[in-house]
Amino acid sequence: MRLATIKQHGEERAAVVHDGRVYSVKDINSTFQHNWAEDLFGLITTADISRLQEWYDSEGAEVLAKLDGTARTEVECGPLYRHPRKIWGIGLNYVEHAADLSEKAPNTEPASFMKPDTTIIGEKDTILLPPQSKRTTAEAELGVIIGKECKNVEEEDAIHYVAGYTTIIDMTAEDILEKNPRYLTRSKSFDTFFSFGPELVTPDEVDDVMKLEVSTMINGSLHRKNVVSNMTFTPWNLVSFHSKVMTLLPGDIISTGTPGAVVIRDGDVVSCEINGFTPLVNQVKNA
Repeated sequence: MRLATIKQHGEERAAVVHDGRVYSVKDINSTFQHNWAEDLFGLITTADISRLQEWYDSEGAEVLAKLDGTARTEVECGPLYRHPRKIWGIGLNYVEHAADLSEKAPNTEPASFMKPDTTIIGEKDTILLPPQSKRTTAEAELGVIIGKECKNVEEEDAIHYVAGYTTIIDMTAEDILEKNPRYLTRSKSFDTFFSFGPELVTPDEVDDVMKLEVSTMINGSLHRKNVVSNMTFTPWNLVSFHSKVMTLLPGDIISTGTPGAVVIRDGDVVSCEINGFTPLVNQVKNA
């Protein structure tokens, strides 16, 4: 199942994406007499997403195909949601990316950091380059979304705590970070520095996460691509490791690291492409 947050009548509402068309959960509730949460964060935090998935798998996909829906190309999507409890970012998780920065990749424990929800934007929103930085980069990443409370989970069990995956573009004011590694939080936390969506892809839609290819694209051209299996720390390791630091909650996001960061400038268009996923695309402007 694939879910998005669509902008409809001045509100942001959860919707099922099926065969190139979208069906708002509000309309599904009304038509089929369900009472599921009508925003995506609510679906995840109340576990309604599991009930929606059961309905979709048993009959929903078939009955939705008989309804009109709205063409995916005709709706505007926002970020999947705007206020997760936590956003974890992972630095230098591909050895090749570390080489780009002339840094040594962590090989015993992941290098992680947190971002505020004020960084969040969605599909086709604008990334604003802050005046404090003369060198900002964009990084395509695979995002893992936690589906239920997760504490001290072992790596082999981690997938059972995942609601789904998404595309992410993470920004860094690289020149600020280069001044001092302790400036990491500041360099990562400017407004518009975290784009995610437009779709949440549930685990059943992905045959093998380790075979997914993540590409950082700039102005329609490939900057860098790599496969998840080349991560130093797999998505399951990241879930397990961070669950042993603090309790992971439904809707928490782990951005698993980039195959390569690209410098972005006013007028650029940057995107994250993952095979089988709808691309995430954002324009760039000076603030």
